[in-house]
Parts: sequence; structure tokens; C-alpha cells
Amino acid sequence: MVRKTAVPTVSNGSYLQGQANGKLSPVDSGQPAQEGRVVLKKKVTLLRGISIIIGTIIGAGIFISPKGILKNTGSVGMSLTVWTVCGVLSLFGALCYAELGTCIKKSGGHYTYILEAFGPLPAFVRVWVELLIIRPAATAVISLAFGRYILEPFFMQCEIPELAIKLITAVGITLVMVLNSTSVSWSARIQMFLTFCKLVAILIIIVPGVIQLIKGETQHFQNAFAGNDASVMGLPLAFYSGMYAYSGWFYLNFVTEEVENPEKNIPLAICISMIIVTVGYVLTNVAYFTTISAGELLLSKAVAVTFAERLLGNFSLAVPVFVALSCFGSMNGGVFAVSRMFFVASREGHLPEILSMIHVRKHTPLPAVIVLHPLTMIMLFNGDLYSLLNFLSFARWLFIGLVVAGLIYLRYKRPDMPRPFKVPLFIPALFSFTCLFMVALSLYSDPVNTGIGFAITLTGIPAYYLFIVWDNKPKWFRKLLG
Repeated sequence: MVRKTAVPTVSNGSYLQGQANGKLSPVDSGQPAQEGRVVLKKKVTLLRGISIIIGTIIGAGIFISPKGILKNTGSVGMSLTVWTVCGVLSLFGALCYAELGTCIKKSGGHYTYILEAFGPLPAFVRVWVELLIIRPAATAVISLAFGRYILEPFFMQCEIPELAIKLITAVGITLVMVLNSTSVSWSARIQMFLTFCKLVAILIIIVPGVIQLIKGETQHFQNAFAGNDASVMGLPLAFYSGMYAYSGWFYLNFVTEEVENPEKNIPLAICISMIIVTVGYVLTNVAYFTTISAGELLLSKAVAVTFAERLLGNFSLAVPVFVALSCFGSMNGGVFAVSRMFFVASREGHLPEILSMIHVRKHTPLPAVIVLHPLTMIMLFNGDLYSLLNFLSFARWLFIGLVVAGLIYLRYKRPDMPRPFKVPLFIPALFSFTCLFMVALSLYSDPVNTGIGFAITLTGIPAYYLFIVWDNKPKWFRKLLG
């Protein structure tokens, strides 16, 4: 493996803070490329980009339990409205990231854009929280769903042992890490296959639902907005659940440097993916209500399984397998994308140097991938995963809101920056307000868990001064950091 030299790709003479306190040289400086330099190759085509976004967004949630939105809205009509509005809001956020990805052609996603707009401290805090808690916990949670549903057909008559779930989950996590360490092409090909499986799974639900509608099974849509009135707190929580279900549209921006023709393919991939996911989510929920009443849906542990058992007979056994494949696709897409954030943060001097090394033959950021493995295993076998995600779920929206606010700031700070793709200003304004509103709501509705998460996030500030700013570190301490 070799360390990839820091190569700036930000247009118009922009600088990024790099190597702790240094600066990268400006773009288009005319310096020749270093002969023999090992780089991450541009292997993400438009189709692969679409598969990364769709394959990461569609996890287990749409198949298992969309009841959170129904519970907080109180009616079928309002729940479908929330699913639609959340899809539109997510599209707005994705369009903002499309603009950022075409004017700042550098991998790293949230980290890179915060670094460019607001400097190294908030960018370091973002990658600090992602590395230590968010990504290992999120990977472990979705992996547990994979383990549970891959075993479901073998334990139809009894409860699945927890140890068996965790062992299969550990195998799944290891397989994802090996895949992403071995080949970018194979990881992308498998992601495309898994995305196809997810879309087939959704069609297996939508097509029978449409047939039910043709037959006149519309009794659950009569007086669709009648029912329990949504509370003042319930409706915002429903939007929070909906936005979480759509989260993942930003992952293509983590691998910008590996995207072919990013000025064209990033906006196209984002728009196509979000339209497919939004239409698919809404129609899937419509299909559920053709067969399952609101009350029955609230009682179901896995609504897709309940739906399949009523309409598809023995074929319903295939549903857990499709859910498991969906979870595996989310695991693969998340690891593929987030490892690039760690790679870029190391390249900028904010993480240990080894994480910015690339395998000489495989051209994968091997250390940035495998660093997640031990942390995820610790979370899997020892951590209270769901509490950790509750602690830090607000952090995702806080930093995404900060990124989109940074887009507005860059419009005024650097108006001459080339922007091949540009969104109307009201879109980032509305989306950043939505994100910050959800953060404020979480502080109000669950101050204890959110407060703990906020405190964990703040630990990134002393860590930044200890590991990055402090120049006169003892020799043993510098050696320890590599």
C-alpha cells in the first residue's frame, strides 16, 4: 500500500485545510501529475451511482415497520401525505448535495463540505463522531436485521436464538468489509445486483396492491383522513421517522472523486434515485393499505411479511430473504461510502495517516475500510446499539443542516465559484430549516438521550485540540498516533 498524495480538486483556486495546519495547493496550478501515483480510479458510472443511492436508502424499514409514521399521524391519508412530503424534502436536500458535489469535486461528503465552508474544527467533530459511534452503530443495527431475516426461514416455528443472529451478523459484516477491501468494481457490481433485488421486492408488494385496487379493495382508504388526530408533537415525529427512512441520498457525494463525469452524473443519479425511491415508498404503503387496515398495521411486527402471507401464500417465505438482501445492500453501500470520508479526513491530516493509504494493486482504501470492522464488532457484541443511535440520531441532521447552510454561505462567500449545477436559493433555505427544526424538536421531546448525544459530540472539540492543534506532543505520543 502507498499513501495517496493530497490532490486538490476544488475549482477556482479554492483551498482546503490540510495536514493539520497546512494548506493544499490550489487547483489548476499546472503542476504535472506524479508519475506512478496510486489513486482511487473513476469506476462509479451513472448506473453504479444510482445503485449506491437506492441500495443504501432502501433498507429494512419499508418492509418491516412503517407503522411509526402511521402511529404519529393518526390516519391513513395523513401517513401517505407524510411519506410523499418527506420524499420531496429529501429530494431538496439531495439537490443541494448535487450542487456541492459538482462545484467541490472532492470525496468525503459532509466532512469535505463543512471543511470547505466552516473550517477544520466542525469538520473534525463530524468525522470524529462518525468514526467512533455513528457508523459502527448504524452498521451493526442494519446488520442485525440482516442476520435475523436471513435466519427467519429456518426458524419458522420458534424464536431465533440471539447468539445465532449475532454470529451470522458478524459473518455478514466481515463479508462486507472483505468485499470493499478487495475490489471497487465487484463491490459496485454486487451493489447493483442487490439494488435490483430491492426493487423486485418492492414490485412484489406493489403489483398485488395495484391488482387489489383494480378489484375495488379500497375500504381502508374511505375517510382516509379520519381517525385519531395527530398531536402537536406526533406530526413532527412522523416527519422525523420519514426523513430517516429516506436518508442515504448523500452517499454518492462521499465518492465524488471516483465518479465518472461528476458534473453530469451526480445530479442525474440523485434525481433519478430519489424519484424512484419516493414513488416506490408511497406505492408500497398504498399497497399495504389495500389489504391491511390501519389497526392491523400498527399491530404487525413486519408488515411486508403480514401482507405477503395474506396475498402470496407460500411465496411469502421469500420476503424475509429479500429483506435480508436489502439490509446487506445497505451495509455494503454505507461501508463503501463512509470509508471514503475517513480516507479524505486522513489525507487532510485529521485522522491517522495510515487511513489515507491505498492498496497498490487493488486500488481500494484498505485501511479506511477495515478500521470499521473492530469498532462494529465491539458495538455488535457489547454496545446498546439502539440507545447509541437515539443519542446521536440528531447529530446526523445537525451536520446535514450545517452542510446545506454552508451552501448558502458559499454562495455569498465565493460567488465566482463555478457551479455546473445550481439550485434555487429557497431549496437549501427550506431544507436547512427543516433539519434544524428536527434537531430542536429532538432536544425538546427527548432531552436526556439527545443531551447525552450532544455531550458525546462535544468531545470532538478537546480531541481536535489534543490530536490536531497541539504541536509539542511528546515523542511517544506522536509515535502512538503513527
